Amino acid sequence: MLSPGEFLPTAERFSLMSEIDRWVVRNAIAQLAEWRVERPDMAFSINLSARAFGDQALFEEIRSRIADHGLRPDALVFEITETEAIANLAEAKSMIWTLKELGCRFSLDDFGAGFASFAYLRELPVDMVKIDGKFVRDLATSSLDQAIVRALVDIAQSLGKGVVAEFVEEARNRDLLHGLGVHYGQGFHLGRPAAPPH
Repeated sequence: MLSPGEFLPTAERFSLMSEIDRWVVRNAIAQLAEWRVERPDMAFSINLSARAFGDQALFEEIRSRIADHGLRPDALVFEITETEAIANLAEAKSMIWTLKELGCRFSLDDFGAGFASFAYLRELPVDMVKIDGKFVRDLATSSLDQAIVRALVDIAQSLGKGVVAEFVEEARNRDLLHGLGVHYGQGFHLGRPAAPPH
């Protein structure tokens, strides 16, 4: 078993990320459709690589798999990192609009990683932003991180975006994030990786 950090750099180097994107999409959509039979409100967030920009074959795969499985498109939230989106702004906007036209949702991952964030957030038609975990990890003990998260939340909400915090590892950070107006959280305090629901 290899972690993503071990195999993704090699996949990037050998231009295999498009194949990985398609494999992830195929399997995630099939699995989500199966689980939604018993849990109809379940949604999946799917990370896409920078190679997804402009990959028409990937868009067609997403479109056809959604249709094949009779899946509601809004059960899929696609994610790209802020740095990838900023580096490929025109392509990112085009990809996001294409997926949103299908009815899917979109999230900007690692939001706040670069403080060009605020300038670019207006340009990207994303539904949600996911605050970079480095601002969440020590939130309870860092007044600076609290100020940064407050600013990120205020900007995102003023633009009508939902806000997700990653690395929610303890109750006091969860409570602080809730008080700061964060809508959703992700992390071991909220739920650990588990076997599929039955």
